[in-house]
Amino acid sequence: MVHEERSMTLARTPLFEEIQAQNARFTDFAGWEMPVQFTGLKQEHEAVRTQVGLFDISHMGKFTFKGKQVLEYLQTLVPSNLKRLQPGQAQYTVLLNAQGGIIDDLIIYYQGEEKTGEQHGVIIVNAATRSRDKAWFLANLEDAPVDLRDVSRDRVLLALQGPQAAVTLQPYLEADLSGLLAFEHITTPLMGEPAFISRTGYTGEDGFEIMVSPEVGKQLWRSFLESGVTPCGLGARNTLRLEAALALYGQDLDNTTSPIEAGLSWLVHLDEKGTFMGREVIETQKSKGISRKLVGITMEGRHIARHGYPVLYEGEKVGEITSGTKSPTLGTAIALAYVSKPLAKVGQTLEVEIRGKAHPATVVKKPFYRSPQGAPKS
Repeated sequence: MVHEERSMTLARTPLFEEIQAQNARFTDFAGWEMPVQFTGLKQEHEAVRTQVGLFDISHMGKFTFKGKQVLEYLQTLVPSNLKRLQPGQAQYTVLLNAQGGIIDDLIIYYQGEEKTGEQHGVIIVNAATRSRDKAWFLANLEDAPVDLRDVSRDRVLLALQGPQAAVTLQPYLEADLSGLLAFEHITTPLMGEPAFISRTGYTGEDGFEIMVSPEVGKQLWRSFLESGVTPCGLGARNTLRLEAALALYGQDLDNTTSPIEAGLSWLVHLDEKGTFMGREVIETQKSKGISRKLVGITMEGRHIARHGYPVLYEGEKVGEITSGTKSPTLGTAIALAYVSKPLAKVGQTLEVEIRGKAHPATVVKKPFYRSPQGAPKS
């Protein structure tokens, strides 16, 4: 009874009943009732690393945009140069506030320009920040001729991830996926309807994200599972992304962290852009340096560093764990943490306080794991 009452307050994706039929364990994630695991975290994690796994990520925020010179207006809200984008290309970037803090991390997909001169594309944002992001876009683009539409509830979004993702998806499409590079996307028929397909993911492996209507999404989910694809939950999604040192908004990133502190300097194109939100703060951090930095650390022994645990040096707190787990692939405990800049060098020895006791840790190079197959070229 308690479960039923809780479920009534949570949003469900169009695939909820399909997933429920697989006896998945559910959890509350950003107000959505989402599968945390199906057969088990380790099995699902291993399937993505070695074969192919399927995630329902329909809870993610999905916007379409259209308008004349729309990329120029979006330029003012992110530190990346969107003018680099050619039709069919995408940019991972961050929305910044005036203090240079990260409002959200997102991907902007540019689909091209119509004969009318209107540019159009897709923006995918985090589920927990969808409403805030939408309000931010509308407030800061209110004087711009931009038509921004929230299609989050109208579309299913699937992530097909792993070294066998391309050969698994190819039979459903007329388009040749071998020519689709990382962070490129196409719109192509799939099961009789147009499908938006991008070579992107959140696992450190090759893979695709597929946006379709709910009906096609259900058919595709069933078909993939019938062909032997492993359904995966948020548990495996988290361990996979952490091994690849991919940040999670709300833990590793928030509106008090800048892209420079978060190790995302490669998203900041100061020499290619004019004014954008938070530029002065970012320029100062670039020229004068930062006081803290997001680093990767490994733990000795069996101790696992978790979100919020203090990081110590010579008995003094010098930082805090943002994400941590035991890596299924590596068999060791890994974590991300913000630490004082002088202590952020690879090889630096630190300690993490766990239940009142200090345990040895070492700063290591990110990512913790890199796919032996390699990602598709971009």
